[in-house]
Amino acid sequence: MLTKQEAAAEVRAAKFRLGLSWAQLAEAVGEPLAWTVSALLGQQPMTPEQAANAVAKLRLGEDVEAALQLQPTRGALDAAVPADPTIYRFYEIVQVYGPTIKELIHEEFGDGIMSAIDFDMAIESQPDPKGDRVKLTLSGKFLPYKEY
Repeated sequence: MLTKQEAAAEVRAAKFRLGLSWAQLAEAVGEPLAWTVSALLGQQPMTPEQAANAVAKLRLGEDVEAALQLQPTRGALDAAVPADPTIYRFYEIVQVYGPTIKELIHEEFGDGIMSAIDFDMAIESQPDPKGDRVKLTLSGKFLPYKEY
């Protein structure tokens, strides 16, 4: 059986080979774009139907279909500090703005955290005269800490 990482490599290769977009794959799977990409890269388990739809669109085999249904090990990057420049920038954002985000969440909502499970994400291009900007919207349910 393939690992989720091996299946993700096959997904990316097939996507490139067939000239598909992530949006086309999300439409075939029937789920939101960000969730579908996350699932196809191994961070979410797919249902049998979702995996079958993805594999059909990508023209891949049953081994990939089975791997897409496995329970993932979430957040597993190759290194503690990511080396990829795009991913590293998010690490940098959390290093610089993490304490600020935490303070503002606590001030607005109280003692708790933003869920990464009950979570939505959107990425948009935002035209700007100084150069296009990446607009990233993260929306997670607030989870208050329990008092004992």
